[in-house]
Amino acid sequence: MTDTTPAAGAAPEAAPHPLQVLADRIVAVRGADVVDTRIAYGELTVTIRAEAIVDVVRFLMTDDACKFSTLVDITAVDHPERAARFDVVWHFLSMYRNQRIRLKAAVAEDEMVPSLTGVNPSANWFEREIFDMFGILFSGHPDLRRILTDYGFRGHPLRKDFPTTGYVEVRYDEVAKRVVYEPVKLVQDYRQFDFLSPWEGARYILPGDDKATPKP
Repeated sequence: MTDTTPAAGAAPEAAPHPLQVLADRIVAVRGADVVDTRIAYGELTVTIRAEAIVDVVRFLMTDDACKFSTLVDITAVDHPERAARFDVVWHFLSMYRNQRIRLKAAVAEDEMVPSLTGVNPSANWFEREIFDMFGILFSGHPDLRRILTDYGFRGHPLRKDFPTTGYVEVRYDEVAKRVVYEPVKLVQDYRQFDFLSPWEGARYILPGDDKATPKP
């Protein structure tokens, strides 16, 4: 029989991190759909193939080691320089395991992402918001239309190539009693804010503090 008793003075083997155990479980079951797993800043990010999102989420919701029943948010990131221009990002919470997970998938501009509304109805408005802001399409969505912008709005405001001027916005004019189209006006009231002004109670001297020094 082999003696597995640790030698005297030897440090006990550290238990694996719970998020690493979770990542290993996901790879073991859905490895064909997983591109990469990474733990950073105490969070697990799993990069997957976009077309597999429904099957992966169904597994995360039902597997006893996961139970990620709560969809917290869906968002996207624009990378105009990439062929797969967007990253679609899903955040889930497991109240049973007290864990969070982030799923991420790279998506081309002309690629459609399967909708999660069939397995998690709360994805409905999140997907509409992403369609409105980024122009990403979700196949199988029951009512994919804009949710934040005006009627007839052109473009997708969170794309990095969205112009700050040139498009029009729509509003109802109470004076004219009709819908009017006007150039987009992005008001930035704080562009001239003086960040060197002193804060009350500060214990250090900032350039410009002389503005608050009472004159003799």
